[in-house]
Amino acid sequence: MNQIKRFMLAGTKSGAGKTTITCGILQLLINSGYGVSAFKCGPDYIDPMFHGKVIGTRSGNLDSFFTGEEKLCELLYNNSKDTDISVIEGVMGYYDGMGFSDTASSYSVAAMTKTPVILIIDAKGISGSLGAIIKGFLTYKKESYIKGVIFNRLPQRLYEKARELAEALGVKACGYVPELPEFSLKSRHLGLVTAEEIIDLKETLNQLADKLSKTIDLQEILALAEEAPPIRVSESDISVHDKENIADEMGITLAVAQDEAFCFTYRDNLELLKKLGAKLIPFSPIKDKALPKGTDGLLLCGGYPELYARELSENISMRKSIKAAVNGGMPTIAECGGFMYLHESLENMNGASYPMAGFIKGRCFKTERLQRFGYLQLKGNEDSLVANKQELIKAHEFHYWDSDNCGMDFHAEKPNDTREWECIHAGETFYAGFPHLYFYGNPSIAVRFMDKCSQYRTKRNDK
Repeated sequence: MNQIKRFMLAGTKSGAGKTTITCGILQLLINSGYGVSAFKCGPDYIDPMFHGKVIGTRSGNLDSFFTGEEKLCELLYNNSKDTDISVIEGVMGYYDGMGFSDTASSYSVAAMTKTPVILIIDAKGISGSLGAIIKGFLTYKKESYIKGVIFNRLPQRLYEKARELAEALGVKACGYVPELPEFSLKSRHLGLVTAEEIIDLKETLNQLADKLSKTIDLQEILALAEEAPPIRVSESDISVHDKENIADEMGITLAVAQDEAFCFTYRDNLELLKKLGAKLIPFSPIKDKALPKGTDGLLLCGGYPELYARELSENISMRKSIKAAVNGGMPTIAECGGFMYLHESLENMNGASYPMAGFIKGRCFKTERLQRFGYLQLKGNEDSLVANKQELIKAHEFHYWDSDNCGMDFHAEKPNDTREWECIHAGETFYAGFPHLYFYGNPSIAVRFMDKCSQYRTKRNDK
Protein backbone atom coordinates (compact mmCIF):
# COMPACT_ATOMS: atom_id res chain seq x y z
CA MET A 1 0.00 0.00 0.00
CA ASN A 2 1.18 3.52 -0.80
CA GLN A 3 0.46 4.74 2.72
CA ILE A 4 2.04 8.13 3.40
CA LYS A 5 1.22 9.81 6.69
CA ARG A 6 0.70 13.43 5.79
CA PHE A 7 -1.03 16.70 6.55
CA MET A 8 -1.25 20.17 5.05
CA LEU A 9 -0.85 23.45 6.92
CA ALA A 10 -2.97 25.99 5.04
CA GLY A 11 -3.91 29.58 5.83
CA THR A 12 -7.03 31.66 5.62
CA LYS A 13 -4.96 34.27 3.75
CA SER A 14 -1.42 35.26 2.86
CA GLY A 15 0.36 36.45 5.99
CA ALA A 16 -1.54 34.13 8.33
CA GLY A 17 1.75 32.67 9.61
CA LYS A 18 1.99 29.52 7.47
CA THR A 19 5.74 29.46 6.89
CA THR A 20 6.78 30.30 10.44
CA ILE A 21 4.41 27.74 11.94
CA THR A 22 5.29 25.12 9.30
CA CYS A 23 9.01 25.49 10.02
CA GLY A 24 8.39 25.33 13.76
CA ILE A 25 6.32 22.15 13.45
CA LEU A 26 8.87 20.60 11.07
CA GLN A 27 11.60 21.27 13.64
CA LEU A 28 9.38 19.90 16.40
CA LEU A 29 8.89 16.69 14.42
CA ILE A 30 12.62 16.39 13.71
CA ASN A 31 13.43 16.95 17.37
CA SER A 32 10.90 14.24 18.25
CA GLY A 33 12.81 11.73 16.12
CA TYR A 34 10.65 11.63 12.98
CA GLY A 35 12.01 11.37 9.46
CA VAL A 36 10.22 14.18 7.66
CA SER A 37 9.63 15.22 4.05
CA ALA A 38 8.28 18.67 3.21
CA PHE A 39 6.47 20.30 0.29
CA LYS A 40 5.20 23.71 -0.74
CA CYS A 41 2.04 24.21 -2.78
CA GLY A 42 2.56 26.30 -5.89
CA PRO A 43 5.67 27.63 -7.62
CA ASP A 44 7.39 29.17 -4.55
CA TYR A 45 11.18 28.80 -4.33
CA ILE A 46 11.92 30.50 -1.02
CA ASP A 47 9.69 28.67 1.48
CA PRO A 48 11.16 25.26 0.50
CA MET A 49 14.61 26.66 1.36
CA PHE A 50 13.40 27.16 4.94
CA HIS A 51 11.87 23.67 4.98
CA GLY A 52 15.19 22.31 3.76
CA LYS A 53 17.11 24.03 6.54
CA VAL A 54 14.90 22.23 9.04
CA ILE A 55 14.76 18.73 7.55
CA GLY A 56 18.32 18.70 6.25
CA THR A 57 17.43 18.02 2.64
CA ARG A 58 15.75 19.87 -0.19
CA SER A 59 12.01 20.39 -0.01
CA GLY A 60 9.76 19.88 -3.04
CA ASN A 61 6.84 21.64 -4.72
CA LEU A 62 3.32 20.41 -5.46
CA ASP A 63 1.75 22.53 -8.18
CA SER A 64 -1.61 21.57 -9.66
CA PHE A 65 -1.30 24.11 -12.48
CA PHE A 66 1.72 22.31 -13.90
CA THR A 67 0.74 18.72 -13.18
CA GLY A 68 -2.47 16.74 -13.10
CA GLU A 69 -3.62 14.53 -10.26
CA GLU A 70 -1.65 11.44 -11.31
CA LYS A 71 1.71 13.22 -11.57
CA LEU A 72 1.06 15.27 -8.42
CA CYS A 73 0.41 12.11 -6.39
CA GLU A 74 3.43 10.47 -7.97
CA LEU A 75 5.72 13.33 -6.92
CA LEU A 76 4.28 13.35 -3.41
CA TYR A 77 4.72 9.61 -3.05
CA ASN A 78 8.21 9.34 -4.54
CA ASN A 79 9.55 12.20 -2.43
CA SER A 80 7.88 10.90 0.75
CA LYS A 81 8.17 7.12 0.68
CA ASP A 82 11.43 6.96 2.67
CA THR A 83 10.20 9.22 5.49
CA ASP A 84 7.87 8.82 8.45
CA ILE A 85 5.60 11.77 7.74
CA SER A 86 5.08 14.47 5.10
CA VAL A 87 4.20 18.09 5.78
CA ILE A 88 2.72 20.23 3.01
CA GLU A 89 2.63 24.01 3.34
CA GLY A 90 -0.16 25.77 1.48
CA VAL A 91 0.03 28.91 -0.64
CA MET A 92 -1.91 32.16 -0.12
CA GLY A 93 -5.39 31.56 1.30
CA TYR A 94 -6.60 27.96 1.21
CA TYR A 95 -9.07 28.43 -1.65
CA ASP A 96 -7.08 31.12 -3.50
CA GLY A 97 -6.14 30.01 -7.00
CA MET A 98 -5.98 31.71 -10.38
CA GLY A 99 -8.34 34.66 -10.42
CA PHE A 100 -11.35 33.85 -8.24
CA SER A 101 -11.15 30.12 -8.97
CA ASP A 102 -9.59 27.37 -6.86
CA THR A 103 -7.44 26.21 -9.80
CA ALA A 104 -3.82 25.82 -8.61
CA SER A 105 -4.87 26.50 -5.01
CA SER A 106 -3.86 24.70 -1.82
CA TYR A 107 -7.36 23.23 -1.81
CA SER A 108 -6.79 21.69 -5.25
CA VAL A 109 -3.63 19.97 -4.00
CA ALA A 110 -5.44 18.69 -0.90
CA ALA A 111 -8.30 17.39 -3.05
CA MET A 112 -6.03 15.65 -5.56
CA THR A 113 -3.89 14.01 -2.87
CA LYS A 114 -6.69 13.48 -0.30
CA THR A 115 -4.55 15.14 2.37
CA PRO A 116 -6.00 16.18 5.76
CA VAL A 117 -5.73 19.94 6.21
CA ILE A 118 -5.03 21.98 9.34
CA LEU A 119 -6.21 25.54 8.82
CA ILE A 120 -4.09 28.32 10.34
CA ILE A 121 -6.25 31.26 11.39
CA ASP A 122 -4.76 34.63 12.27
CA ALA A 123 -6.83 35.24 15.41
CA LYS A 124 -5.42 38.60 16.44
CA GLY A 125 -8.29 40.93 17.34
CA ILE A 126 -10.98 38.25 16.77
CA SER A 127 -13.13 36.35 19.25
CA GLY A 128 -16.58 34.93 18.41
CA SER A 129 -16.08 35.68 14.71
CA LEU A 130 -13.60 32.80 14.66
CA GLY A 131 -16.66 30.56 14.45
CA ALA A 132 -17.86 32.27 11.28
CA ILE A 133 -14.41 31.93 9.72
CA ILE A 134 -14.16 28.24 10.57
CA LYS A 135 -17.69 27.45 9.44
CA GLY A 136 -17.22 29.39 6.22
CA PHE A 137 -14.06 27.49 5.28
CA LEU A 138 -15.62 24.15 6.26
CA THR A 139 -18.77 24.62 4.20
CA TYR A 140 -17.45 26.56 1.19
CA LYS A 141 -16.82 23.24 -0.57
CA LYS A 142 -18.83 20.06 -0.10
CA GLU A 143 -15.62 18.30 0.96
CA SER A 144 -13.17 20.82 2.39
CA TYR A 145 -10.57 18.28 3.67
CA ILE A 146 -10.13 20.61 6.69
CA LYS A 147 -9.80 18.40 9.76
CA GLY A 148 -8.16 20.74 12.26
CA VAL A 149 -7.31 24.34 13.09
CA ILE A 150 -4.42 26.23 14.68
CA PHE A 151 -5.06 29.70 16.07
CA ASN A 152 -2.17 32.05 15.37
CA ARG A 153 -1.50 35.18 17.45
CA LEU A 154 -4.06 34.08 20.06
CA PRO A 155 -3.51 34.86 23.78
CA GLN A 156 -3.35 31.81 26.02
CA ARG A 157 -6.35 32.94 28.06
CA LEU A 158 -8.61 32.75 24.99
CA TYR A 159 -7.56 29.33 23.71
CA GLU A 160 -9.99 27.19 25.71
CA LYS A 161 -13.01 29.08 24.37
CA ALA A 162 -11.58 29.00 20.83
CA ARG A 163 -11.00 25.26 21.17
CA GLU A 164 -14.57 24.65 22.29
CA LEU A 165 -15.89 26.74 19.40
CA ALA A 166 -13.84 24.80 16.82
CA GLU A 167 -14.77 21.38 18.14
CA ALA A 168 -18.45 22.33 18.27
CA LEU A 169 -18.14 22.92 14.50
CA GLY A 170 -16.63 19.48 13.96
CA VAL A 171 -12.88 20.16 13.64
CA LYS A 172 -10.04 19.39 16.00
CA ALA A 173 -8.24 22.25 17.73
CA CYS A 174 -4.56 21.44 17.24
CA GLY A 175 -3.29 24.24 19.44
CA TYR A 176 -2.49 27.90 19.28
CA VAL A 177 0.52 30.16 18.78
CA PRO A 178 0.82 33.31 20.88
CA GLU A 179 2.20 36.43 19.26
CA LEU A 180 5.93 35.76 18.78
CA PRO A 181 7.46 38.82 17.07
CA GLU A 182 10.96 37.57 17.74
CA PHE A 183 10.35 34.67 15.35
CA SER A 184 8.82 36.58 12.44
CA LEU A 185 10.66 35.96 9.16
CA LYS A 186 11.93 39.02 7.30
CA SER A 187 10.67 39.79 3.80
CA ARG A 188 11.97 41.45 0.65
CA HIS A 189 10.64 42.17 -2.81
CA LEU A 190 10.10 38.53 -3.86
CA GLY A 191 8.88 37.30 -0.47
CA LEU A 192 10.96 36.16 2.47
CA VAL A 193 14.70 36.65 2.64
CA THR A 194 16.41 33.35 1.82
CA ALA A 195 17.23 30.88 4.58
CA GLU A 196 20.97 31.18 3.90
CA GLU A 197 20.90 34.87 4.82
CA ILE A 198 19.58 34.42 8.37
CA ILE A 199 22.31 34.12 10.97
CA ASP A 200 21.81 31.29 13.48
CA LEU A 201 18.63 30.15 11.71
CA LYS A 202 18.89 26.60 13.05
CA GLU A 203 19.17 27.87 16.62
CA THR A 204 16.19 30.18 16.06
CA LEU A 205 14.11 27.31 14.65
CA ASN A 206 14.93 25.14 17.66
CA GLN A 207 13.83 27.95 19.96
CA LEU A 208 10.61 28.28 17.95
CA ALA A 209 10.03 24.53 18.15
CA ASP A 210 10.48 24.68 21.91
CA LYS A 211 7.84 27.44 22.11
CA LEU A 212 5.41 25.49 19.94
CA SER A 213 5.90 22.30 21.95
CA LYS A 214 4.07 24.06 24.79
CA THR A 215 1.08 25.28 22.73
CA ILE A 216 0.72 22.93 19.73
CA ASP A 217 -0.93 19.52 20.16
CA LEU A 218 1.55 17.44 18.18
CA GLN A 219 -0.20 14.17 19.04
CA GLU A 220 -3.46 15.47 17.59
CA ILE A 221 -1.64 16.52 14.41
CA LEU A 222 -0.04 13.09 14.12
CA ALA A 223 -3.44 11.45 14.59
CA LEU A 224 -4.87 13.50 11.72
CA ALA A 225 -1.88 12.57 9.54
CA GLU A 226 -2.61 8.89 10.26
CA GLU A 227 -6.09 9.36 8.75
CA ALA A 228 -4.70 10.18 5.30
CA PRO A 229 -5.72 7.47 2.80
CA PRO A 230 -3.17 5.64 0.63
CA ILE A 231 -1.92 7.55 -2.40
CA ARG A 232 -2.89 6.17 -5.79
CA VAL A 233 0.29 6.10 -7.82
CA SER A 234 2.09 3.94 -10.36
CA GLU A 235 5.61 2.82 -9.54
CA SER A 236 7.21 4.41 -12.63
CA ASP A 237 8.04 8.08 -12.22
CA ILE A 238 9.03 8.76 -15.83
CA SER A 239 7.48 7.22 -18.88
CA VAL A 240 9.22 5.67 -21.86
CA HIS A 241 7.74 8.47 -23.95
CA ASP A 242 9.59 11.03 -21.81
CA LYS A 243 12.89 9.28 -22.57
CA GLU A 244 12.60 8.87 -26.31
CA ASN A 245 14.94 10.66 -28.71
CA ILE A 246 17.74 11.04 -26.18
CA ALA A 247 20.92 10.35 -28.13
CA ASP A 248 22.92 9.30 -25.07
CA GLU A 249 21.37 9.13 -21.61
CA MET A 250 24.60 8.83 -19.63
CA GLY A 251 27.54 11.07 -18.94
CA ILE A 252 26.15 14.49 -19.86
CA THR A 253 27.60 17.17 -17.58
CA LEU A 254 25.37 20.13 -16.74
CA ALA A 255 26.74 23.22 -15.02
CA VAL A 256 24.10 24.58 -12.61
CA ALA A 257 24.46 28.11 -11.22
CA GLN A 258 24.05 27.85 -7.44
CA ASP A 259 25.15 30.62 -5.10
CA GLU A 260 23.73 33.65 -3.28
CA ALA A 261 22.66 35.28 -6.56
CA PHE A 262 21.23 32.15 -8.23
CA CYS A 263 19.26 30.03 -5.78
CA PHE A 264 15.80 29.53 -7.30
CA THR A 265 15.81 25.96 -8.58
CA TYR A 266 13.15 23.27 -8.46
CA ARG A 267 14.36 20.09 -6.82
CA ASP A 268 12.14 18.14 -9.21
CA ASN A 269 13.74 19.76 -12.28
CA LEU A 270 17.20 18.71 -11.17
CA GLU A 271 16.05 15.24 -10.16
CA LEU A 272 14.41 14.67 -13.55
CA LEU A 273 17.59 15.71 -15.35
CA LYS A 274 19.54 13.24 -13.22
CA LYS A 275 17.04 10.49 -14.06
CA LEU A 276 17.71 11.27 -17.72
CA GLY A 277 21.43 10.72 -17.20
CA ALA A 278 22.80 14.15 -16.33
CA LYS A 279 25.67 14.76 -13.96
CA LEU A 280 25.00 18.09 -12.23
CA ILE A 281 27.97 20.29 -11.36
CA PRO A 282 27.12 23.35 -9.22
CA PHE A 283 29.16 26.48 -9.83
CA SER A 284 29.14 30.09 -8.66
CA PRO A 285 28.99 32.99 -11.15
CA ILE A 286 30.12 35.16 -8.23
CA LYS A 287 33.16 33.19 -7.01
CA ASP A 288 34.33 30.79 -9.75
CA LYS A 289 36.49 32.01 -12.61
CA ALA A 290 35.00 29.94 -15.43
CA LEU A 291 32.48 27.23 -16.19
CA PRO A 292 33.47 23.72 -15.04
CA LYS A 293 35.63 21.85 -17.55
CA GLY A 294 33.75 19.45 -19.78
CA THR A 295 30.41 21.22 -19.43
CA ASP A 296 27.83 20.02 -21.98
CA GLY A 297 24.93 22.27 -20.94
CA LEU A 298 24.22 25.28 -18.75
CA LEU A 299 21.41 26.09 -16.31
CA LEU A 300 21.21 29.71 -15.15
CA CYS A 301 18.33 29.72 -12.70
CA GLY A 302 16.54 32.59 -11.00
CA GLY A 303 17.44 34.32 -7.79
CA TYR A 304 18.66 37.74 -6.71
CA PRO A 305 21.40 38.85 -9.14
CA GLU A 306 20.32 42.45 -8.48
CA LEU A 307 21.59 42.12 -4.90
CA TYR A 308 25.00 40.97 -6.13
CA ALA A 309 25.32 42.98 -9.34
CA ARG A 310 28.69 44.47 -8.39
CA GLU A 311 30.20 41.09 -7.42
CA LEU A 312 28.88 39.45 -10.59
CA SER A 313 30.19 42.29 -12.73
CA GLU A 314 33.65 42.20 -11.14
CA ASN A 315 34.02 38.51 -12.03
CA ILE A 316 35.01 39.37 -15.59
CA SER A 317 36.47 35.98 -16.44
CA MET A 318 33.20 34.21 -15.59
CA ARG A 319 31.17 36.70 -17.62
CA LYS A 320 33.42 36.04 -20.60
CA SER A 321 33.30 32.27 -20.06
CA ILE A 322 29.50 32.18 -20.04
CA LYS A 323 29.10 34.52 -23.01
CA ALA A 324 31.56 32.45 -25.06
CA ALA A 325 29.78 29.22 -24.10
CA VAL A 326 26.31 30.44 -25.07
CA ASN A 327 27.60 32.05 -28.28
CA GLY A 328 29.43 28.81 -29.04
CA GLY A 329 26.23 26.76 -29.02
CA MET A 330 26.31 25.27 -25.51
CA PRO A 331 22.67 24.40 -24.73
CA THR A 332 21.52 26.94 -22.16
CA ILE A 333 18.36 27.56 -20.15
CA ALA A 334 18.41 30.96 -18.44
CA GLU A 335 15.35 31.86 -16.38
CA CYS A 336 14.54 35.19 -14.78
CA GLY A 337 17.69 36.03 -12.77
CA GLY A 338 19.78 33.98 -15.18
CA PHE A 339 18.17 35.85 -18.07
CA MET A 340 19.02 39.16 -16.36
CA TYR A 341 22.65 38.06 -15.99
CA LEU A 342 22.93 37.44 -19.75
CA HIS A 343 22.12 41.10 -20.52
CA GLU A 344 24.66 43.82 -21.27
CA SER A 345 23.88 45.55 -17.96
CA LEU A 346 21.87 45.19 -14.76
CA GLU A 347 20.72 47.75 -12.23
CA ASN A 348 21.18 46.97 -8.56
CA MET A 349 18.82 47.88 -5.72
CA ASN A 350 20.11 51.47 -5.70
CA GLY A 351 19.80 52.00 -9.45
CA ALA A 352 23.53 51.73 -10.19
CA SER A 353 24.21 49.90 -13.47
CA TYR A 354 26.82 47.13 -13.85
CA PRO A 355 28.09 45.23 -16.92
CA MET A 356 26.89 41.62 -17.18
CA ALA A 357 27.61 38.75 -19.59
CA GLY A 358 26.47 40.64 -22.70
CA PHE A 359 24.88 37.79 -24.65
CA ILE A 360 21.58 39.70 -24.83
CA LYS A 361 21.61 43.29 -26.05
CA GLY A 362 19.91 45.59 -23.56
CA ARG A 363 19.63 46.30 -19.87
CA CYS A 364 17.61 45.13 -16.88
CA PHE A 365 16.24 47.73 -14.52
CA LYS A 366 14.29 48.06 -11.28
CA THR A 367 10.52 48.69 -11.26
CA GLU A 368 8.21 49.44 -8.35
CA ARG A 369 5.82 46.51 -8.70
CA LEU A 370 5.58 42.89 -9.75
CA GLN A 371 5.78 42.43 -13.52
CA ARG A 372 3.49 39.98 -15.35
CA PHE A 373 3.05 38.07 -12.09
CA GLY A 374 1.62 34.53 -12.09
CA TYR A 375 1.00 31.52 -14.28
CA LEU A 376 1.08 31.71 -18.07
CA GLN A 377 1.05 29.62 -21.21
CA LEU A 378 3.79 30.01 -23.79
CA LYS A 379 3.49 29.22 -27.49
CA GLY A 380 6.63 28.96 -29.59
CA ASN A 381 6.77 31.34 -32.55
CA GLU A 382 9.52 29.17 -34.07
CA ASP A 383 11.21 25.86 -33.22
CA SER A 384 13.63 26.25 -30.33
CA LEU A 385 15.54 24.45 -27.59
CA VAL A 386 12.44 24.00 -25.41
CA ALA A 387 9.49 23.79 -27.83
CA ASN A 388 8.43 23.33 -31.42
CA LYS A 389 6.66 26.10 -33.31
CA GLN A 390 3.10 26.56 -31.97
CA GLU A 391 3.74 24.07 -29.14
CA LEU A 392 2.22 25.12 -25.81
CA ILE A 393 4.19 24.96 -22.57
CA LYS A 394 3.32 26.12 -19.06
CA ALA A 395 5.38 28.61 -17.06
CA HIS A 396 5.17 31.30 -14.39
CA GLU A 397 6.68 34.74 -13.76
CA PHE A 398 7.53 36.52 -10.51
CA HIS A 399 9.88 39.51 -10.72
CA TYR A 400 10.19 43.22 -9.97
CA TRP A 401 13.04 43.86 -12.42
CA ASP A 402 12.30 44.23 -16.13
CA SER A 403 14.20 44.34 -19.42
CA ASP A 404 14.15 46.69 -22.39
CA ASN A 405 14.64 43.59 -24.56
CA CYS A 406 12.41 40.76 -23.30
CA GLY A 407 12.52 38.94 -26.64
CA MET A 408 9.94 37.96 -29.26
CA ASP A 409 10.33 34.22 -29.74
CA PHE A 410 7.31 33.08 -27.70
CA HIS A 411 3.76 34.32 -27.36
CA ALA A 412 2.58 34.44 -23.73
CA GLU A 413 -1.00 34.36 -22.49
CA LYS A 414 -2.44 34.51 -18.98
CA PRO A 415 -4.70 31.47 -18.56
CA ASN A 416 -7.28 33.35 -16.48
CA ASP A 417 -7.60 36.71 -18.28
CA THR A 418 -7.05 38.44 -21.61
CA ARG A 419 -3.47 39.64 -21.18
CA GLU A 420 -0.97 38.50 -23.82
CA TRP A 421 2.48 39.58 -25.01
CA GLU A 422 5.62 38.48 -26.85
CA CYS A 423 8.66 37.44 -24.83
CA ILE A 424 11.79 35.28 -24.54
CA HIS A 425 14.97 34.96 -26.60
CA ALA A 426 15.13 31.41 -27.94
CA GLY A 427 16.98 29.47 -30.60
CA GLU A 428 18.15 25.98 -31.39
CA THR A 429 20.46 25.89 -28.37
CA PHE A 430 19.20 28.50 -25.90
CA TYR A 431 16.19 29.70 -23.92
CA ALA A 432 16.47 33.01 -22.07
CA GLY A 433 13.53 34.85 -20.55
CA PHE A 434 11.70 35.83 -17.40
CA PRO A 435 9.29 32.84 -17.37
CA HIS A 436 10.28 29.96 -15.09
CA LEU A 437 9.84 26.39 -16.35
CA TYR A 438 8.79 23.32 -14.37
CA PHE A 439 9.95 20.19 -16.15
CA TYR A 440 7.35 17.76 -14.79
CA GLY A 441 4.69 20.04 -16.23
CA ASN A 442 6.57 20.05 -19.54
CA PRO A 443 8.66 16.82 -19.60
CA SER A 444 9.51 17.28 -23.28
CA ILE A 445 11.64 20.31 -22.31
CA ALA A 446 14.01 18.16 -20.26
CA VAL A 447 14.20 15.58 -23.04
CA ARG A 448 14.96 18.17 -25.74
CA PHE A 449 17.53 19.87 -23.53
CA MET A 450 19.35 16.62 -22.79
CA ASP A 451 19.29 15.65 -26.47
CA LYS A 452 20.89 18.97 -27.45
CA CYS A 453 23.49 18.59 -24.69
CA SER A 454 24.37 15.15 -26.05
CA GLN A 455 24.76 16.56 -29.56
CA TYR A 456 26.92 19.40 -28.23
CA ARG A 457 29.17 16.94 -26.39
CA THR A 458 29.57 14.82 -29.52
CA LYS A 459 30.61 17.85 -31.59
CA ARG A 460 32.99 19.02 -28.86
CA ASN A 461 34.63 15.60 -28.59
CA ASP A 462 34.99 15.37 -32.39
CA LYS A 463 37.04 18.56 -32.56
